[in-house]
Amino acid sequence: MARHNRLKTLSTMKQTGLIPVFYQPDPETAKKIAAACADGGAVCLEFTNRGDRAVAVFTEWAAWRDQSRPEVILGVGSVVDAPTAAMYIAAGADFVVGPLLDEDTARQCNSRKIPYCPGCGSVTEIHRAHLLGVEICKIFPGGQVGGPDFVKAVRGPCPWADLMPTGGVSPTRESLSAWFTAGAVCVGMGSKLITKAMVEAGDFPALTKAVQTTLQQIREIRKK
Repeated sequence: MARHNRLKTLSTMKQTGLIPVFYQPDPETAKKIAAACADGGAVCLEFTNRGDRAVAVFTEWAAWRDQSRPEVILGVGSVVDAPTAAMYIAAGADFVVGPLLDEDTARQCNSRKIPYCPGCGSVTEIHRAHLLGVEICKIFPGGQVGGPDFVKAVRGPCPWADLMPTGGVSPTRESLSAWFTAGAVCVGMGSKLITKAMVEAGDFPALTKAVQTTLQQIREIRKK
């Protein structure tokens, strides 16, 4: 079951503003990535359901979190149906993210008080998600559905919408400024933050530094 309750998870996502996103088939490497991100201040992490037996890796990862890094909030991404969500919730997921909006998944998550962040690409999808109890809608793919201008346009008539763009977000001041100025509540960031070169080299201190720098930029942008 989830280690962190729904309100704690959602508030932390909003406060930090950054959700590192990754898939890693090796549990030990996944633990090192998680520790590096948490050391940098990003304690909400999204592990994507991409590879064979990914749930087994997540299960081991969650057990490590419970024993060694209880402050870490673990989410699962790329979830497209309720049975998959149920497996990860049973394994300890604190939140569920998907590339699309699935009503059965929303109900599954709501029944266990697990935050669900579905991928939305229109105002109608965002409205449907809100009716299903969603607090934070993932805007996906962020760059392709309209970028920061889409977020700004949606929040004009719907200022209550909390939006998390994923895809098309970079750890640069220019990119972060565009998204947060437009009204994003947080951003998901994958390979542009957790680079292949860092992981292959085992340079996890560099990842910690990249996370720290990104979070500092977000804080500075939000103060303006």
